[in-house]
Amino acid sequence: MTHKPPFLGFGLGLRSTHYQDIIQTKPDIDWFEIIAETFLLDGGKAQYYLDYFNERYPLIPHSVSLSIGSVDPLDEAYLKRLKKLITKLNPPWFSDHICWTKIHGQHLHNLMPLPYTEDTVNYVAQRIKLVQNYIERPFIFENVSSYVEFKGSQMTEWEFIKAVAETADCGILLDINNVYVSSFNHHFDPLTYIQHIPPDRVYQFHVAGHKDKGSYLLDTHDREIKDEVWQLYANTLPLFKNVSVLLERDEDIPPLSSVMTELNYARQLYHTNKHNA
Repeated sequence: MTHKPPFLGFGLGLRSTHYQDIIQTKPDIDWFEIIAETFLLDGGKAQYYLDYFNERYPLIPHSVSLSIGSVDPLDEAYLKRLKKLITKLNPPWFSDHICWTKIHGQHLHNLMPLPYTEDTVNYVAQRIKLVQNYIERPFIFENVSSYVEFKGSQMTEWEFIKAVAETADCGILLDINNVYVSSFNHHFDPLTYIQHIPPDRVYQFHVAGHKDKGSYLLDTHDREIKDEVWQLYANTLPLFKNVSVLLERDEDIPPLSSVMTELNYARQLYHTNKHNA
């Protein structure tokens, strides 16, 4: 693996709700993550805003349709459009999720978990290599929140994540909220998970909110980040060096000022807790 890309600082998921406020107030945001699928078509307002923000900030494409773990063939037309976008933006990396999202050509619009086996490691890693070589850019994959487990799994999720990254020789987008949600749902220690992730593979963190459904947690990105996730984030920081931080909010999006309060808190915790990093 080539050297880990530079530390970008503290970023926000770029959502149309905030476009005008960002343009007018120029808040203290170091970079933005964009949902790649929003910008795969040429022309229109989406491309206008893409060009505007691309001229002023680093933009990192984060996609949701790669379906790297599916048994379906990789979608060549989708990859062609994705490569065009990434070539235009010239980002230091791009990302998607370690999951499957379609079967027999039908999109499920959900991030479905994988069985944690050696066969799955080798299968997914080979597909990551194909994508990374085609796009000609470092690829990082995000761990997903899950609500079911496969009886046939042969290893823990963190062992699986590590094995895929090392076999594919790619990076990791460590979603701290997703670790916490899955740890509650499947009864494991979230910090144990994080302690087993190879630090040199982690390019980026995600922090986000979730919904407490009583017997399980649901990853929703529609509310403020829970104290338990902030604490896990703080405990994570000393274990890693120079990892860019991204705050996600996808539904019930509040005013930019509210989101900035959370982003600034993420920045404050980073500078307070990175003394061992």
